[in-house]
Amino acid sequence: MYTLDDLSVRLLSELRDIAEDLGIKNAKKTAKKDLIYEILDKQATLPDGELKKLKKDKPEDQKAAPAKEKEEKPKKKPTHKKRENVKEAPKKEEKSADDLLKSLDIEIENSDDKPVKDDKPAEKSEKSDDRGPRKRRENDPRANKESNNDDSNNNKGGESRENRGESRDNNRDQRKDNRNDQRSKKAQFNEDVKEFDGMIESEGVLEIMQDGYGFLRSSDYHYLASPDDIYVSPSQIKLFGLKTGDTVKGQIRPPKDGEKYFALLRVESVNGKTTEEIRDRVAFEYLTPLFPDQKLNLSSKPDNYSTRIVDLFAPIGKGQRGMIVAQPKTGKTVLLKNIANAIAENHPEVYLMILLIDERPEEVTDMARSVKAEVIASTFDEQADKHVKVSSIVLEKAKRMVECGHDVVILLDSITRLARAYNTVAPSSGKILSGGVDANALHKPKRFFGAARNVENGGSLTIIATALIETGSKMDEVIFEEFKG
Repeated sequence: MYTLDDLSVRLLSELRDIAEDLGIKNAKKTAKKDLIYEILDKQATLPDGELKKLKKDKPEDQKAAPAKEKEEKPKKKPTHKKRENVKEAPKKEEKSADDLLKSLDIEIENSDDKPVKDDKPAEKSEKSDDRGPRKRRENDPRANKESNNDDSNNNKGGESRENRGESRDNNRDQRKDNRNDQRSKKAQFNEDVKEFDGMIESEGVLEIMQDGYGFLRSSDYHYLASPDDIYVSPSQIKLFGLKTGDTVKGQIRPPKDGEKYFALLRVESVNGKTTEEIRDRVAFEYLTPLFPDQKLNLSSKPDNYSTRIVDLFAPIGKGQRGMIVAQPKTGKTVLLKNIANAIAENHPEVYLMILLIDERPEEVTDMARSVKAEVIASTFDEQADKHVKVSSIVLEKAKRMVECGHDVVILLDSITRLARAYNTVAPSSGKILSGGVDANALHKPKRFFGAARNVENGGSLTIIATALIETGSKMDEVIFEEFKG
């Protein structure tokens, strides 16, 4: 039987010949390493009788050819040193001993070849060197003892090689079984795997980065960066004319190797409309603003007096901007909650968003559970730049929906804390107003509050915000005076 070491030493052409004798198909197209393992696997399945027949036919011819080469070499190059020839002879004897010990039949047939190999060093030594001391040394009894020891070592080495050969066969069988097990496990593992591309639908608010690509942010994470983000390529953004704040719904695919996010495959709708309908939309800045002409009915239940009084004395229309101004702990958030429930009950066509900035976490939970609206919050334990980012993405989303003809209502609690956050984040202009307010810090909060408008030919944005007064802070007074107009 061939071992792994024997086959790895051989040339690729010899391995292909062996593979053809064993009946392995496609041997010429197989790589050397794979071919070696196929030969080992094939001979493991063959009975010993067929292996002996195959080896009887080939080794004699293969060994006869090296013998002729050895006879021709001394004629061409007679000036070889004695020591080199003496060293080469035992190696060749070891190789022949390996082959002899593997099968008894080959040992009997090749036993006649030994004298030929033993005679060669003697003939070369007589021709190449005529000095006396060298010849005496050859006839020295020490040399004979060493040769006898070499023979005994060869016999011991042969026995150990047999044991090693058996262990290699066992290891090879184990490796073969392991490979088969791994292949079967892989086949079973991949048996039920399917392509999930386009099978999952998802929705999110688009945020476009500076490099041109974007992500669909999830409302579960208040439109901040999260593991649920969906990657949108720059080509898709250009093709459909998408902007920051667009609510995109479409089919997605799981991330491939080396990717981190899910990717958007196909866009089904943008802001509740098809891509053909939103392609020619007019930007929010170029829409024509009008006074409110449709009233929001805030009367819901007979026992709810607060919303009934607001409806009577300070009616709110679509496209209105309003402020609820009061001292702390007077029930501004409760009144805002009642207004939200009344709008959700009486006007299902209105998209209602409640934006809570710098509020307590328990208030956020209570608002989300008691109002049928989308609640976006940035609690007081977050940094000021988070407040600014959440409010800006909510405003962009509202603008994109108004561009598509929807009626949107934003209930903000509170605009005073939002202005404080902008004052913290804004770069210093060198001009400080009374109360420590930067001159440019209130520009963006005023833009937020001033975005409320009723648009000609459909669409409106209504913003109702709460403002704090009499808190003992001069900054709050300045902020209220700025928004009061």
